Amino acid sequence: MTQLSKQILFITLLAAVLLSACKTMNKTQKGAIIGTTGGAAMGAVVGKATGKPVLGAIIGGTVGGTVGVIIGRNMDKQAEEIAKEVPGAKVERVGEGIIMEFNEKILFDYAKYDLKSGSKRSLDNFVDVLKKYPDTNIEIQGHTDSKGSESYNQKLSKQRADAALNYLSSNSISESRLTARGMGESYAKVDNDSDANRSENRRVEFLIFANEKMKSDAQKEAGNNK
Repeated sequence: MTQLSKQILFITLLAAVLLSACKTMNKTQKGAIIGTTGGAAMGAVVGKATGKPVLGAIIGGTVGGTVGVIIGRNMDKQAEEIAKEVPGAKVERVGEGIIMEFNEKILFDYAKYDLKSGSKRSLDNFVDVLKKYPDTNIEIQGHTDSKGSESYNQKLSKQRADAALNYLSSNSISESRLTARGMGESYAKVDNDSDANRSENRRVEFLIFANEKMKSDAQKEAGNNK
């Protein structure tokens, strides 16, 4: 077995062990442990294995250790506030980040990418929270079901992610904090075998994670606590 093969095997087995062990841990503990094992490699494995690119991206950017615990506490507070203040959002704490999800019906009409008037109120509340936590970045991922051509779905998902990004940017969230990605039909949450399932797959996910300033501040705090 080559050295590369051994590394891939090790990372894959480690991902399986960690995913199993993490079931009994809180989100902050997950971030601390995963970060000590090599975030980027672990993120790639987990993202592919679970079919959740947001999950893989968060784990890939994990710092871990004491610094990760400090970042995790900050994210705990932000996640609680988002869940309280943003109607219609599904909020999940993962490692050192946050995943916030809106299904299509909240943000867009079917096959459209212009934001509904009601969705803007939810995003306004999201903006209010983001302004309180300026040291986080946000990646916006658009997803579709499998109806229509792959190229159409890819384009629509990117247009929806861009629409959300542009709205946040127009409401004083710096573009330097924002990234938009169209994921098309590639990352379905459930099988596209019914109208209900297809509706669940049509969604926009917001990945929130620490920027370099937050990481630097956390490193200083960790050093002061020694």
